[in-house]
Amino acid sequence: MPKHTVHLINRSEAFSPMLPTQKPGWRDVLTLVLGYVVLDWASYIHPLHGLNITPWSPAPALGLLFLLRFGRSAAPALALAILIADAWVRNLPALLPISIGLSVLLTLGYWAVAEVLRHRLSSRSIFNDRRGLLEWAGIVVVGTLLNSVVFVTALSLVNLIPAGELLPAFVRYWVGDGVGALVSMPLLWMLLDERGRTQLRAMVLTWESVGYLSVTGMALWIAFGIGAASDFKYFYVLFLPIVWAAARQGLAGAVFSAAMVQIGIICSVLWLGYSAVTVLEIQALAAVLALFGFFIGVVVDEKQRVSAELRQTLRLAAAGEMAGALAHELNQPLTALSAYGTACEQLLEQGDTGERLRETIKRMVTESFRAADVVSRLRDFFRTGATRLEPITLEALLASATSRFTLKAEQLSIELTIDPVPPCALLVDRLQLEVVLRNLLSNAFDAVSEQPAGNRRIRVSAYPEEAGRICVRVEDSGPGISEATAARLFEAFQSSKASGLGLGLVISRAIVEAHGGHLWAEVAAHGLLRLVLPTEGKADDAA
Repeated sequence: MPKHTVHLINRSEAFSPMLPTQKPGWRDVLTLVLGYVVLDWASYIHPLHGLNITPWSPAPALGLLFLLRFGRSAAPALALAILIADAWVRNLPALLPISIGLSVLLTLGYWAVAEVLRHRLSSRSIFNDRRGLLEWAGIVVVGTLLNSVVFVTALSLVNLIPAGELLPAFVRYWVGDGVGALVSMPLLWMLLDERGRTQLRAMVLTWESVGYLSVTGMALWIAFGIGAASDFKYFYVLFLPIVWAAARQGLAGAVFSAAMVQIGIICSVLWLGYSAVTVLEIQALAAVLALFGFFIGVVVDEKQRVSAELRQTLRLAAAGEMAGALAHELNQPLTALSAYGTACEQLLEQGDTGERLRETIKRMVTESFRAADVVSRLRDFFRTGATRLEPITLEALLASATSRFTLKAEQLSIELTIDPVPPCALLVDRLQLEVVLRNLLSNAFDAVSEQPAGNRRIRVSAYPEEAGRICVRVEDSGPGISEATAARLFEAFQSSKASGLGLGLVISRAIVEAHGGHLWAEVAAHGLLRLVLPTEGKADDAA
């Protein structure tokens, strides 16, 4: 049978914390300076008084990331980048000492925001869960607000902003920096992280990314084409590509789609020549779009992570159940090996080196291969969940699964009855189905153990349910199952046993469904579970 490997991928690993562990190298410094200047140049639209007060400013997001990664060691490079951008991009009309002072002041503001982020979120990834995301967004919003107040006030004190325009300048600077950081920081975070780049590359190189881009283009046309004449009442159609990408690809999809929407918005407002006030309003809405998408993406990632952890937990629990079955299986070949080894010693003592010795050694080799095969099945199931199907009669399967309960039933005064079963063959993983049957019988034993002596009965029977299917019933004289209990019986971690994990029936149902069958509990005054499996022909076929 083909084996299928299950890869448990935690998508949130691409957003691991980049805490400062070393000083930046010359490549890091060059990346920061060039990246900051290029982003500042690309976003230099509708500048207020020729300053770095624009409706969209993604460059500070890059500075925040480097400060998070390298700490204060990155501050001189960031101050240099700001100074170069002032001179080359804006031709800042100020003396060199004033320009240097403003660059240092702005760097100190960004460093303070980065320090708060590191202090609050140092023990986990910023974008790893909803709490981290909300804290990051709150710190960025408040941090850019305070930074804007201080920086715009400083610009006013050096007469770069008229006194009457102090409030509009502050609002525009805050929105530009805040929106730039909120929308751009997650994408830049991924681009600066190796696993993030790998994940982003894998997502972009799929046909689904073409769909995201197509829907984004259509949404932009509706928002700025049809909706422009009606005060952008169709602007919220831009939610569609971000929500779709977030639902499908988690936070990585939301980051990618939000970046594409942001680029489309900037290109659209430049093409259509909107005023700075209109662009400011649009950018505020874009920030809401991005945060909404990021939140959905984080929720999707959390769900995927929890699902992967639950699958791993179920697999570990199933491996424990399988280990019990395999220990039983290993007992016979190991006992045989011991007997054959003793026989070989006796033959050698007798001086027999002929055919009898060779035959005994051959049987030892056969039993060792059998034991190795049993162990490999546990390894395969533990690593990949693989099953190994083999033909077996239902009678043999039930006999093997119930054999170890015979003595236990005598000790506990339980009447264990195994009814004759119809002759039929199954194609199943015998060890896994034995785990299921033993689990059902173990639960039945627990259910009747509290009943008074003489009223402890367990019956196992089977009958054809329909063409090609057989139903196995495990019935006991226990208290039975109510509708409320039946609804939760196959949920993970729902157990009535003080020492139970509540995974036995979950694992059992998963195994049965993997074999194309069904397992359920009947609502009755006594315990009754039904196991339906497909058959493979007559019993003679499995003999």
